[in-house]
Amino acid sequence: MCLVLDDGSEIRADSDARAGRPGKEIRILVHDRCPLLALSADPIFQFPHQFSHGTIEVEGDLVELLGLIGRLVSRPWRVQKGTSMWRARQNISHHYDIGNDFYRLWLDRRMVYTCAYYESSELTLEEAQVAKMDHVCRKLEIKPQDTVIEAGCGWGALARHIAACYGARVRAFNISREQIAWARQRAEEEGLSERVEFVEDDWRNIDGRCDKFVSIGMLEHVGRRNYNELGSVIDRVLEPEGRALIHSIGRNQPRQFDDWIEQRIFPGAYPPSPAEMTGIFEPHRFSILDVENLRLHYARTCRDWLERFNDSTAAVREMFDETFERTWRMYLAASVSAFQVGGLQLFQVLMARERDNTVPWTRTHLYRGSDTSLVSGS
Repeated sequence: MCLVLDDGSEIRADSDARAGRPGKEIRILVHDRCPLLALSADPIFQFPHQFSHGTIEVEGDLVELLGLIGRLVSRPWRVQKGTSMWRARQNISHHYDIGNDFYRLWLDRRMVYTCAYYESSELTLEEAQVAKMDHVCRKLEIKPQDTVIEAGCGWGALARHIAACYGARVRAFNISREQIAWARQRAEEEGLSERVEFVEDDWRNIDGRCDKFVSIGMLEHVGRRNYNELGSVIDRVLEPEGRALIHSIGRNQPRQFDDWIEQRIFPGAYPPSPAEMTGIFEPHRFSILDVENLRLHYARTCRDWLERFNDSTAAVREMFDETFERTWRMYLAASVSAFQVGGLQLFQVLMARERDNTVPWTRTHLYRGSDTSLVSGS
């Protein structure tokens, strides 16, 4: 690794991480207007901040460089923003309401913005996202007669997939206006409006009853203080022999997102540890049936997103500006790195009520080979 100043002077640092590994040297170009004192004092925030504003350039593998920085630099503890209903809507709007056309540039055609499931290394992003949705549906054992509630539905891909391929009825909740509008339009175009209802409302206001409850990528935005309340919602709506699945970014030990991610990308978000997630299950006497970690699948997903994003650099800059494009390129590269080196995890937790004896004896229904799609089209 080499630090290059504007006057041409170079500062080299050997890294154990690259020892014995061939590859192009990573060069960090630091321009005069970059505050070196601030950069050295707080590299976790200042490096992505200065990169976004063009005062730092990187020649070489940005993902690898971020992994090295993450291993060498400690992170301070800080106060997290709140997740009240008002604050939650502001937090979600900051990230998800910046324009569907922007996300269409680099997500798959179904607009799935969560970890894909690469059953084989040959799968495309589109195929892996469908595989993820089927994997979730098999875990939940979704049947045509089921009613399903989804909390935090994104652009509605899973809800529509459940209705189209498994024949169930779905009520899906979300507080992002842009995402809900897209989901309703797609449901109408696909002839699914009678089987899928998209509700623009907070998860705390979910009502009714369901056979299956699912939340993919919402727990990160719930806030630790609200885990018991989320458990209360699930307990209130889930039928006695129902199933619930929570899919969330997490960590092996409690730690917040870094300041830069909190301020620029995901205000109010928090990746829970497994122990923290039990605040959803334990107070309401749910039994955990299955826990799966898809960390490496998310590293691959984020790398696929990053490649597509890099191919759309000019379009992103035209929509917004160079700073925005560099900010999101940094965010996606940092995500690849975090999942690759283990700083972030991806947990799927399946649960049922403690007295439910209809739970499956084995996991054979989770994998290909068993006929689990009960409606053609999966």
